[in-house]
Amino acid sequence: MKISYNWLKEFVDFSFTPEELSEILTNTGLEVEGIEKIEAVKGGLAGVIVGEVIFCTKHPDADKLNVTEVFTGSETLQIVCGAPNVALGQKVLVATVGCTLYPTPEEPFTIKKAKIRGVESNGMICAEDELGIGKDHNGIMVLPTETQPGTLASSYFNFSDDYIFEIGLTPNRADAMGHIGVARDIAAYQSFHFKKKSSVKNPIADKINFPPNSDELKISILDDNCLRYIGLKISGITVSPSPEWLQQRLRSIGVAPINNIVDVTNYVMRELGTPLHAFDAEKLGNKIVVRSANQNETLITLDKIQRTFKGGELVICDENSPVCIAGVLGGFDSGVSQNTKDIFLESAVFDMTSVRKTARLHGINSDASFRFERGVDKTLTELAIRRACQMIVELSGGTIVTSLIDQSNVPYHQNKISFSPEEINSILGTSISDADLEGILLSLDFEITKENNLWTALVPYYRIDVERTCDLAEEVLRIYGFNNVMIPERMTMSVQTQNGIDTHEVKSTIAEFLVANGFVEAMNNSLTKSNYYKEISFLRQHSSEAVRLLNPLSHDLEFLRTSLIPGLLENITYNQNRQSVDLRFFEFGKSYINNENGYQEKNWLTLVVTGRKNEENWVNSTESTDFYFTKGIAEKLLIRLGLSSKLEYQYNESSLLSELVIGSIHK
Repeated sequence: MKISYNWLKEFVDFSFTPEELSEILTNTGLEVEGIEKIEAVKGGLAGVIVGEVIFCTKHPDADKLNVTEVFTGSETLQIVCGAPNVALGQKVLVATVGCTLYPTPEEPFTIKKAKIRGVESNGMICAEDELGIGKDHNGIMVLPTETQPGTLASSYFNFSDDYIFEIGLTPNRADAMGHIGVARDIAAYQSFHFKKKSSVKNPIADKINFPPNSDELKISILDDNCLRYIGLKISGITVSPSPEWLQQRLRSIGVAPINNIVDVTNYVMRELGTPLHAFDAEKLGNKIVVRSANQNETLITLDKIQRTFKGGELVICDENSPVCIAGVLGGFDSGVSQNTKDIFLESAVFDMTSVRKTARLHGINSDASFRFERGVDKTLTELAIRRACQMIVELSGGTIVTSLIDQSNVPYHQNKISFSPEEINSILGTSISDADLEGILLSLDFEITKENNLWTALVPYYRIDVERTCDLAEEVLRIYGFNNVMIPERMTMSVQTQNGIDTHEVKSTIAEFLVANGFVEAMNNSLTKSNYYKEISFLRQHSSEAVRLLNPLSHDLEFLRTSLIPGLLENITYNQNRQSVDLRFFEFGKSYINNENGYQEKNWLTLVVTGRKNEENWVNSTESTDFYFTKGIAEKLLIRLGLSSKLEYQYNESSLLSELVIGSIHK
């Protein structure tokens, strides 16, 4: 998930550098996997400064050129300029020798000293398009007369670079799926570590008024998987490209701008973590129904694919048929287009499990489903739609024509956790004072009540993952600091004894032996493709069935493997395609089948060998590995384990698959 440094500053006041903030976020559980610098203008206008034209005359050998002298605050530069509007006394932007300009990001050029028609030129007086900040090339940019020579162009335009954090968001941190959630952690960290009261500012959403109650729009909830549904109608909009600041902000976090309506819904979702959806009101009608889909109902979604419902999926409907898969993906026909004049805007909360099942069933992974699957903050739903309304009215010229209709089917539940400070410290191995403990929890929006030594924490709605005392302890530790937990000088442990064979020791012995013989351990996914199962079944001529997942993540990961061989063959293919051909792999793992005896698991050790027997060298032979080489490795391994065995060789003429089967193993 991408988070903008500048955007965060709109929610909470802080002075950390991007690098410092990266470390703070990682320490509070929002691991930063990378930082990318985003320049407002390519190159940042480095080397471009404000100058004053103190001399200007016609070029002696060119009618369309002028010879100027420009004072830059510290020196005077002679510059030949071809702009028709250059004149004495102007304040202009000068690209000095050595700086690089980016009229387009792909075609930069560097300013050099030059002689133009015999006259020396030490820089360039710039037009908008030459700086990459506009498209005007009718003449040079002329700045207000009060502008001071020597001012950096980046300071004059107040350009500020942004930094984008790539955060590896864990599934439990649904509260951090928007910038406001990340800002909460920054505020809590500042409040505790710098003893500076820090709070999060909600985005402005109070500049609009809603009409009184209207019967024009009807919303009905017929399925309990819709926890809350808010909607309204906006008329008279003009669908057009968003302003540059909005497009730039969306692009910086990897979202492609579409139009001013859709961009606003995407913008607010990244702000608050609350998905919204805009419908073309003309195609939706005045009655909205949230219900379960009927079997074999169809809908063409925004990706232009026709979806056929199995029955039971939560859908948004007009009076007759589905127009949107609730919390997953909108419909193509009811989406906002260039011809849209009126929109219906929704903000809702749907059941996490329902959305997850529907998304997996139809193979859809959208930004909305990503958030709904993890849990959306119920308390921000209304703020989100108010914020979006305000922006849409400002950017599209529309008018709100209905009241804010708010329907709720299920009462909200707020978790309460009873604990004692000693219990928290015992879990963490710390000695945090009661005052610090209370301060941390309050900074994270927990409400604390005390009765003797028993405390009760009222969990904020947006922290649906905090249910137990250990969860509360984790919240405290995130802000207190993992590095602040003292490591004891002495550690004690109990030694366990085991009767019979120690399987861990046996596997360790096998691995050490194989590594000493040039093998590398592989660890492949237990999930595999269906065609691998069919091939293995044919070769081994068994009638067992593979175990299929009920909700597979993809078609390539829908079966549990029936053999370790396909995964290892994929490893060989990957390496051979990269000119690595002398390979020896081994893998410990399980296979899974379903037969007349029910579900069966078997443990396997599988070896694969390909290429030369010896490392390439002028002394060594180039003899290739074969069946007998592999057989020798297997026999040596059994001897190393103190076992005698009978080896059988199985080969199927229809395939290259060959196997050594170890039988009659005994001490």
